[in-house]
Amino acid sequence: MSEPKRHFHDMTQEVTHNLAYMRAELPDVMKGFHDLGRATAHAGALDTKTKELIAVALGVAAHCDPCIGFHVKAFVRHGGTKRELAEALGMAVYMGGGPSLMYAANALAAIDEFLAAAQAKAAAAT
Repeated sequence: MSEPKRHFHDMTQEVTHNLAYMRAELPDVMKGFHDLGRATAHAGALDTKTKELIAVALGVAAHCDPCIGFHVKAFVRHGGTKRELAEALGMAVYMGGGPSLMYAANALAAIDEFLAAAQAKAAAAT
């Protein structure tokens, strides 16, 4: 079996590297953004998985591939399934039309990539 494509993994790694540069140049801005993310992501009335699902849908609507990558990865980490993502993407497409459809297709590719990586990691741990 061939190794799965790693487009979103590579993209998020590259953006993470670039964000480190931003952190060095704008530490207060980056700390504020990080703190905002932590304050909004923790479980409350909505669990963390649901919040990540919302973030993916918003990433689709905003046409932001790195947002899709980071939040699909987090969604998988919190137990998200492809079916849950697909249904949320249906709503994103309904609300955003054709451009959102193109990014929704990217989000489905991202979950295949991150689910395969999670399964490979779990298999290697056993």
